[in-house]
Amino acid sequence: MRNEPSRHRALKASEPQTHALKPTVVLFGPSLSAVSGVSTHLNQLFGSAIASELHLLHFQVGSEGKAETALTKLARFLWSPFQLAIFLCRRRPDIVHLNSSLERKAFWRDFVYLLVSRLCRRPVVLQIHGGYLPEVFCAGSPILSAIVRRALSMTETIVLLAESERVAYSRFVPGVHIRVVANAIDVGPSLAGAKADLRRGENLKLVYVGRLATEKGISEAIEAIDILRREGVDVSFKIAGAGPAEGELRDRVSMLGLADRVQFLGAVFGDDKDDLWLEADVFVFPTFHVEGLPYALLESMAARTIPVTCPVGGIPDVMQDEVHGLFVPPHEPAAVAAAILWIHENRAAARAMGEAARDRILDAYTVTRLADDFRSIYNEVLGATCAD
Repeated sequence: MRNEPSRHRALKASEPQTHALKPTVVLFGPSLSAVSGVSTHLNQLFGSAIASELHLLHFQVGSEGKAETALTKLARFLWSPFQLAIFLCRRRPDIVHLNSSLERKAFWRDFVYLLVSRLCRRPVVLQIHGGYLPEVFCAGSPILSAIVRRALSMTETIVLLAESERVAYSRFVPGVHIRVVANAIDVGPSLAGAKADLRRGENLKLVYVGRLATEKGISEAIEAIDILRREGVDVSFKIAGAGPAEGELRDRVSMLGLADRVQFLGAVFGDDKDDLWLEADVFVFPTFHVEGLPYALLESMAARTIPVTCPVGGIPDVMQDEVHGLFVPPHEPAAVAAAILWIHENRAAARAMGEAARDRILDAYTVTRLADDFRSIYNEVLGATCAD
């Protein structure tokens, strides 16, 4: 859908602009200080080169980390669309960049925001950060399918994380404009530190970094450690993160007698997390979750920490099996153990795999590339609105 003509022309990467002439883009998402993938994404855009070329605004959605009663949550839900309408009428941004996911709570909340943005005649870039594919989300419901199709068709551009998502969305709602923009990471000096050699005979250091949830495959990773112990392979496993499955995972470690090999670190951030990546040899991540493109995968590859993971979501777009890491089928601890054993027995080849993984990230998954992609998208939207 097209809107009223833009007040601004398209931006150029190196073009000096006064504040008054800069196109305005409002970015929807959680608090910039929140621990979430969307917050990371927003901070990357605010810290990138396009922040000097555009007037970027942040419209915060969600509970902002506050404890809420059912009544206050309802009040926030009912008030926020009016708050948004006032915000858009006052600021009159050239582009609304709505960050969402195709999950029940996020979709219905952001569908309301999308409607308000369209009523205010603002062009919308809708970025989907994972969740279910449309046909799975709608579960065969004609009514829900019609609503989702209508929502997707109300946008100027849909931004997805993975090629597999593009295929699914194009099939579900033909004719919409779709761009695939993968996540990125800041490959700073902290992840470029020296990596210890994978010397034969030394303890192989395994790590998991992320949310402790059943669908992330951490239980299968623990079972794989038990298999390796029974085969006489010496490994250690550090689990960094927090989440609903932590108690269950701790109980499983205790029951299997793996307390001397498996360590729970809690949530780890900043330099401590970078150090953890650099100390580790293997990132054990046999996820069967509906992944978009996990930041932890990009971080591990940038640090030359070899991923052992499942080919789900956007992961196959980044990682090629036996080139940058090893793929295993979901729900199969024995396959995870076999992959770790291969790394244990083929350390020179594994080290080359780690180097290839880092090169892959430097080539295609930097914040500079992310900024270039969104500069192109914003230019397309600004150009289209100027033409109308």
